[in-house]
Amino acid sequence: MRQFVIPLNKRFEMNREEFKKKHGIIGVSHEINDLVDVVMQVAGSDITILIYGESGVGKEVFAHAIHQSSRRANKEIISVNCGAIPEGILESELFGHKKGAFTGAVGSRKGYFEVAHEGTLFLDEIGEMPLTTQVKLLRAIEFKEFMSIGAETVTKVDVRIIAATNKDLQEQVDAGKFREDLYFRLKAVTLQIPPLRKRREDITELVNYFLKKYDENNNAHQPKITKRALNNLQDYDWPGNVRELKNSIETAIALNNTGTLDIDSFDNLFIEKQESSYSRNLPVFLRKSPEDADRELLYRALFEIKKDLIELKDLVEHNNQLNLAKKEDIKRDTLSLNELEKETIKAALDKTRGNKRKASKLLNISERTLYRKIKQYNLNPSED
Repeated sequence: MRQFVIPLNKRFEMNREEFKKKHGIIGVSHEINDLVDVVMQVAGSDITILIYGESGVGKEVFAHAIHQSSRRANKEIISVNCGAIPEGILESELFGHKKGAFTGAVGSRKGYFEVAHEGTLFLDEIGEMPLTTQVKLLRAIEFKEFMSIGAETVTKVDVRIIAATNKDLQEQVDAGKFREDLYFRLKAVTLQIPPLRKRREDITELVNYFLKKYDENNNAHQPKITKRALNNLQDYDWPGNVRELKNSIETAIALNNTGTLDIDSFDNLFIEKQESSYSRNLPVFLRKSPEDADRELLYRALFEIKKDLIELKDLVEHNNQLNLAKKEDIKRDTLSLNELEKETIKAALDKTRGNKRKASKLLNISERTLYRKIKQYNLNPSED
């Protein structure tokens, strides 16, 4: 593990655990401890910091910890979500405007840069910032000055910049969506906050913290949580990370009337995520082999067709050799999975007149899997 030398000044006369407790940083993993070490080392300077991490990992928590541990702690930290502000007004929000600068500018307005003077400006979702605004941001960082919209003179400003993103800015640079000079200026120090699924040892501590906070904030008796429930929470991948975990705990407590959270307290969460994973617009069945994933996709297509017999009947009516309007249509529910699989593939091939590419798209499986199934079931489609 990389070791960091912590400056021995009054601001940092505390150990790592005291620092985490003071700033609400929860975690016992090596990843979190290493991040805290870096934060403790760089917080006292004015160096620009770029924080990477998926949505919900706690990027703003670290930004506030940096600001509160700096010489600017007695001033404000202004948080701006660059992705939430429409492109047309982002420049005005950041740098302000003068009265009459544009239609609707009925008065002068200070921008976030000016409001954050002598403090810290936290630019979240910096990867969403349009290129035209990036040019002006770079100048503001480099020369500590900017010009409001409609102004004739520059405004000097002393602001520390902390930026955050869930995008790979190097990829954005390569794609021409982010200025390279701004990227290099921002990443003087880079913090990479790992997703919760890559630091599962932090989940138990986070759960206990959220249980305690809920108790304090709602003046309620802190519920217990079983080992089974904790194990279940640790096995879940948490695509929403810490934010999703917090919301799940609070929801489970609010709906609980036994005083104990068990595995069934989170059933709705896991069922919902399982169902959402069946969307055909999303990659699913992670950690499976390609063949297993394709087979799972095929089964899903089969079951969806089976649920709607009318749609299935319309599909197979294109096959002149099959007459599913007879008793076979009634017997479909009793067919084995392999028979149902074979029959549906055959029907799809008939509907597409033997066009394997169209048939694979209809079934939502790869052409490779379709060819393998054709061979397995000895199907000989004729393509027009």
